[in-house]
Amino acid sequence: MAVKKKLFLIIGIILSIILIFVLGMFVFFKTSLKAVDKNNKTPIEVVIPSGSTTTKIATILKEKDLIRNEFVFKLYLKIKKANSLKATTYQMNKTMNVEKIVNMLEKGNSYNPEQIKITFKEGQRITDYAEEIGTKTNRTPDEVLSIINNKDNINAFIDKYWFLTPDILNENIYYPLEGYLAPETYYFKNKDVEVLDIVNTMLKETAKNLEKYRSNIENNIPYYMIMSSIVELEGTNTKNRKMIVGVFENRLNNSMNLGSDVTTYYALQKPMTSDLTTEEFNTPNPYNTRGPGMIGKLPVGPICNFSLSSLEASVNPTKNDYYFFVADKNGEVYYSKTNKEHEQMVAEIKEKGDWIW
Repeated sequence: MAVKKKLFLIIGIILSIILIFVLGMFVFFKTSLKAVDKNNKTPIEVVIPSGSTTTKIATILKEKDLIRNEFVFKLYLKIKKANSLKATTYQMNKTMNVEKIVNMLEKGNSYNPEQIKITFKEGQRITDYAEEIGTKTNRTPDEVLSIINNKDNINAFIDKYWFLTPDILNENIYYPLEGYLAPETYYFKNKDVEVLDIVNTMLKETAKNLEKYRSNIENNIPYYMIMSSIVELEGTNTKNRKMIVGVFENRLNNSMNLGSDVTTYYALQKPMTSDLTTEEFNTPNPYNTRGPGMIGKLPVGPICNFSLSSLEASVNPTKNDYYFFVADKNGEVYYSKTNKEHEQMVAEIKEKGDWIW
């Protein structure tokens, strides 16, 4: 009996060791399948050459510190029968576990290391956009402007997009597409991207943005595009932009000049970095609402490419009984009913040292 007990004890110990080993291997296997660093999303470029074996792929991934164990990675491939791994360039990160990595390798991907990103900011002019394109692509700013202003291209755009009307062909308009290019961050294949591809991409984004307001604006698109571009530069948020549109409507409806300084800057194609002179304000120009002959008129065209905040303000302005407004250097807007009140407010702002210049 003692011999049998001893034998059972030995068998039990052996089975326990085997069980512990199996459990340990299972834990090791599961742990090895986890992400290397679940908090590190830094992009890592991984190139899998054509003809790479699973061993080669495992080595590449281990060298990039994207997997914990090469053997476990290869074992996982056999268990999942993942035999068709695509040779290409990938963008991975350390938050990806083995399952996600293998799924990506099986599918291949559209990651393109030559891809470029171009950010077009709200409130900027087409000339600013041309400079940005010139910086990020193999196109020069002059080439960009030439293509954008080409009449054949403009007519093709008018035929394609409902919000582009023949009004933009007015000979007094500097850049027909000014105000119609949606500010956004865009991605393109590489630096050789065609200018027309960039413009079409932006116009498609504009079409998407305007669709919500289509029933409100399609009967007078130029008005809303022009007004939106002005309040983009005059206001700082949707609330004060709505108030400013209300002020502008009061002035237009009462046979007054719009009197917007930002239109003068655009008319003269000057940056808004310093104050203007009396002579400049009085310059006759179909963009300059401070100049002569502009009573009750908007500029001939938009003066910048605007945000949805400004469009919302133009479509749904806040009705008020003000005729003047002024903003200080902190973006605070003050409203007045008379020119006397307005001038007094300007004087107070200057006295406090809060004048914008």
